[in-house]
Amino acid sequence: FMDTGMGREGYSIIGQGKIDEILSVKSGERREVFEEAAGISKYRHRKEDSERKLERTEENLVRINDKIAELELQVEPLRQQAETAKKYLVLRDELRVLEISVWLEQLQDLRTARLKLESDTALAKAECDRAQQALDESYALGESFTEQMRQNDIQAETLRQQAGEADSAAGEESAAIAVLQTSIDHNNDSLRRLEQELTNADARRENLQGQIDAQLAHIADIDSSAAELGRDLDALLAQAQALSDSARGAADEAESLRAQEAIAVAEAADGRAALSALNAALESADQRRTAVRQELTDAQTKLEGSEKEAKQNRRALNDAKEEAQAVQNIIQGHSLRMDSRRQKAEAAQAAKLELTMKVGAQDDRIRLLTEMEKEYEGFNKAVKTVMQAAEKNTLRGIHGPVAGLMTTKQEYAVALETALGGALQNIVVDREEDAKAAIQFLKQRDGGRATFLPLTAIRGDELRENVDGEYGFVGVASRLVRYDSRYDNIFRNLLGRTVVVEDLDSGIALARKFRSAFRIVTLDGQIINRGGSMTGGSVSRSSGVLSRANELERLTKAQGALHDRLNEAAQQAETAQRELQKAEYELQVAKEQQRKAEDDVLTLQGKQDHYDILLESLRLSCEAMERELADIDSREKDSRTRAAEQQAAIDAAEERAAQLRRSMQDKLTGQTDLTEQTNRLAQAVSDKKAAQAALSAEKDGALRSVEDLKGLQADMVSDRAERDELAQRYRQANEKAAADMAQHQASLTEHNRRTDTLRQKLEQLAQAKLELEQQRDRHSRDSRQCNDALLNAMQAHAKLQQKLDSSGMEESQILEKLWERYELSHSDAMEQRIELESVPKATRRIAELNREIKSLGTPNIGAIEEFDRVNTRYTYLSEQRSDVEQAKEELLGIIDQITQQMTEIFAQQFQLLNESFQETFLELFGGGKARLELEDENDILNCGIEIKVQPPGKQLKTITLLSGGEKAFVAIALYFAILKVHPTPFCVMDEIEAALDEANVVRYARYMRRIAGKTQFIVITHRRGTMEEADVLYGVTMQEKGVSRILTINLNDMAKELHIK
Repeated sequence: FMDTGMGREGYSIIGQGKIDEILSVKSGERREVFEEAAGISKYRHRKEDSERKLERTEENLVRINDKIAELELQVEPLRQQAETAKKYLVLRDELRVLEISVWLEQLQDLRTARLKLESDTALAKAECDRAQQALDESYALGESFTEQMRQNDIQAETLRQQAGEADSAAGEESAAIAVLQTSIDHNNDSLRRLEQELTNADARRENLQGQIDAQLAHIADIDSSAAELGRDLDALLAQAQALSDSARGAADEAESLRAQEAIAVAEAADGRAALSALNAALESADQRRTAVRQELTDAQTKLEGSEKEAKQNRRALNDAKEEAQAVQNIIQGHSLRMDSRRQKAEAAQAAKLELTMKVGAQDDRIRLLTEMEKEYEGFNKAVKTVMQAAEKNTLRGIHGPVAGLMTTKQEYAVALETALGGALQNIVVDREEDAKAAIQFLKQRDGGRATFLPLTAIRGDELRENVDGEYGFVGVASRLVRYDSRYDNIFRNLLGRTVVVEDLDSGIALARKFRSAFRIVTLDGQIINRGGSMTGGSVSRSSGVLSRANELERLTKAQGALHDRLNEAAQQAETAQRELQKAEYELQVAKEQQRKAEDDVLTLQGKQDHYDILLESLRLSCEAMERELADIDSREKDSRTRAAEQQAAIDAAEERAAQLRRSMQDKLTGQTDLTEQTNRLAQAVSDKKAAQAALSAEKDGALRSVEDLKGLQADMVSDRAERDELAQRYRQANEKAAADMAQHQASLTEHNRRTDTLRQKLEQLAQAKLELEQQRDRHSRDSRQCNDALLNAMQAHAKLQQKLDSSGMEESQILEKLWERYELSHSDAMEQRIELESVPKATRRIAELNREIKSLGTPNIGAIEEFDRVNTRYTYLSEQRSDVEQAKEELLGIIDQITQQMTEIFAQQFQLLNESFQETFLELFGGGKARLELEDENDILNCGIEIKVQPPGKQLKTITLLSGGEKAFVAIALYFAILKVHPTPFCVMDEIEAALDEANVVRYARYMRRIAGKTQFIVITHRRGTMEEADVLYGVTMQEKGVSRILTINLNDMAKELHIK
């Protein structure tokens, strides 16, 4: 949007800030608006970008010149150093080939001599293996005896447990038999009681049958009497009919009354007969009630007694069950304790055995290491010869090899052995004379060669560099060993400039930082030598004399503790065995208590079952008798109701007969004998009918009594069936108990037989254990002999191995020299080996080469590569400087071109703006003059711009001297002039007329309407005059909190609607 009026510095949005920019006191600050209006903003931006690039180019040129000047100081010295280095490399390569060839010759001689050592060592190793195999077999056999004894103990324990279980099972079977016998006895008692009750019931049933038969006979008699009465009555009725026929005419009415009286009398007689039968039934029921109540009372008394006994038995049974459960819990606790103690005893025995083997192995190892130290195993022949002579006082002033005069922690042993290398076998002596005497002694005895360290000649030196805080630093080697203070110079000389670090990465970092100024050794035996060469690979952790001394010291210190542990383990094993035996005894006692408690539970349970059956029988009998009493009461109540009703009927019939009789007497007063005869017949008929009714009522009562007796008889039959069923259950229970007793008796016999068999096996196992202990004792003596043989074989093998290691160490030293000096493996060195005329001649040439190399001083090998690098860099930077200078000239040309274009465009556009401003000012102010002036015509792109105006009636003056309203109006006129020259699509005016009076507001608004054809104006205002000239008014109001509303009024439409012109 640059040069469009709508950019950041444009004039499409004009507010109070834009007006203030025009009114600024500093005329230079007005330039941005004029440059935007003139259309040179884009050019100015490109010019400033080019100037920044020019500035960076000049900075780069300065840096390049500085680097070239620095390199010019280095090129010539490096050229001289490179020539010296090339000469050194020629001499070094010749020295390299000669030294490699000489060392390889020596290595070949060593390897030839080592072949015999390897053969002898292999034979000794085979002998060690045979002795070790014999010892292993002996140990294996010993372990086999121990395992057999352990298995014997396990089998014995298993058999003891099985025997205990068999005894427990036998006790359980005996208890079960006793319980079953008790149950059978209880069942027999119950059967006898039931049989007695059945006998009594049969007697009662026979009595009832007799009563039934008597009642049936009585009913037959009643039937016979009733038949005879019927015949008599028929005869009397025939006579009465005859008399009635003869006296019908006179006494029909009286006869009718008499007949009715006879019927009433007969009814009364029938009622009395029925009442008599009911009374007889009530008496019989009352007698039966009394008998049943007595039986019920006896049964309830027996039930209460049995319930008390059952309750006491149930309480005893619950107590017995609780006791059995408590004993079971105790047994579980004892079982867990016994298992725990058995495991503890086995663990203690295993620990004792393991410690016994460890103590034996450690004692053997200490004896072997002590013997090797005493014989100086691992040291070369010369050291052994000197030390043996010193022990015999043949040589004096001998302190011993370095390895024997120092100790260190095991974690540092590998690092220090590697750092010292062959110096471990150097011999420390008091003076140079002592060393001379020892050397002379070796020459005379052909004892080999040795290095001596006189205390009076050796001077120590320690590391001066501060490496304490470095990552991975462990310590200076001389500070990691312990020795007598008089050997301080010796160890500082050997180890004072050697640093021990944790790992190779730490060592490399340390070497780089201090430029490989000292030797570095890692804890696992890797070496970084002075000068930067590295030596490393696998390291034997147990073959060194220092490791052996540390091992011997460590084993000796640990020996006492291990013996103490063995004694403690033996005591613990003995204590654990005693606790196990105690737990076994306690478990056996608890099992005996359990068997007794289970017997009690079984006995009481049998009694409880008997009581449960008895109580059920008694409850059933009581319930049956209670039902019978309820039935008797119900029949009695019914009979009494019927008797009362019958008595009422009798009373009513007798009352009716009396009334009829009185009426008949009134009717027949004064009749003849016929009437008397008729009366007698009527009375006879009445008596017969009364007798007949009485017999009928008596028969009904007898029949009901028979039915009642038969119902009671049926109840007794049902009760007998229940009692028969209960007796059958008792018999079946006895049969099952007898069968179970037979099974338990068979199981008891089997358990007793099994217990006897298990005890026999236990005796056999005890005898076998005794034999195994005797075999183990004999085997222990054989094992000691095998161990002594192994120790002798190991000593012989160790001596040969030390000789082989010494030869290997010398070979390693040569290989280390090859690696440390030239970083060559053996195979790589063989490729560079040359054929030598003689080793002495090659040795002399090596000395000459060393002197020539020494005369060259310290060559800078890197100078060759450094000279090439610096010279190449110097040439490259020289070319770069030319390129940068050319780029600078090109940038200057571009800047000049842009400046010229900007000057031309600005001058042309400024003239147009000035003319437009004059016209706009004249129109807005209604007269006057105005112009824009450049403060420096020669520098129109950077000078300030002055605004001079002359309002109508006033003098010409600068804008800063005008009043506030005039300043604002002039600024508005200037922006209108700009819009006139370079109109924008739209323009936002934000209350820029706020400082104008009403007259000027009207002029401002009208002018804006005139130029609104090219630019759309959006005006924010509070001035009436501005609003009047607007086409559309927009207002924003807030009728309620948080809710805004926009109001729009189109003034043109309003004018048309209101007919305003």
